[in-house]
Amino acid sequence: MKIIGIGRNYSEHAKELNHALPAEPIVFLKPDTALLRGNAPFYYPEFSQDIHHEVEVVVKICKEGKYIQEKFAHKYYEEIALGIDFTARDLQKKAQEQGLPWTLAKGFNGSAPISEFISKQGLSLHQLPFSLHVNGTLRQTGNTEQMVFSIDYLIAYVSQFITLKTGDYLFTGTPPGVASVKPGDRLQAYLQDRCMLDFEVR
Repeated sequence: MKIIGIGRNYSEHAKELNHALPAEPIVFLKPDTALLRGNAPFYYPEFSQDIHHEVEVVVKICKEGKYIQEKFAHKYYEEIALGIDFTARDLQKKAQEQGLPWTLAKGFNGSAPISEFISKQGLSLHQLPFSLHVNGTLRQTGNTEQMVFSIDYLIAYVSQFITLKTGDYLFTGTPPGVASVKPGDRLQAYLQDRCMLDFEVR
C-alpha cells in the first residue's frame, strides 16, 4: 500500500504558510513505515526541532483504478478516517530553499498517525467538520467544504498519474492552525463530535 498526501488544499492553510494557492493539486508520498496505528505514541525524532501537526480527512481506496473520471471517483472508496500529517517544518523549509525534494520532512517513521476507518455511509462528505485539540485546547478546525480540490477530484487527478490500489490511503490536506508539538503533548482529533484519535507525543 501507499500513502498519498495533498499539500495546500485549504486556502487559509496556504495563507498561513505564505504560499499561493496551487492551480493543480500538490501531491507527495509517504512510505508505509510512516503509519502509526491504534493511538500509539508519537516519538519526537532527534533530527528535527520543529515538528508540526496537520490534521486531515483520510480516505481508503477500495478497488484498483487508473484514469478514473471524477463522476465515478466515489465508487473507489467506502471508508474514511482522520490522520495527522506530521511535518518536520525545519527540514521542509531547508529543502524548499534549496529547491530540493522534501520527502524526509514528510515521510519519516511515525509521521502518519491514523484512526480507525468508518463507513462513509450517512456522512455528508462535502460538508464534514473535523478538528484537532492539543492538551485540551482547540488548535485546528476545518470542514471538507473548504477544500480547494474535492475528494473525488483528488482521486480522479492522482489516478491520471499513479494507479490507485486497494488499501491505499489518501490524505486530503489540512486546514489552518498548524503548529509545533512537543514531548508531553496530547493530541485528540474529532470527526464531527466523535473522537477518532487520542495519543501522546513522547
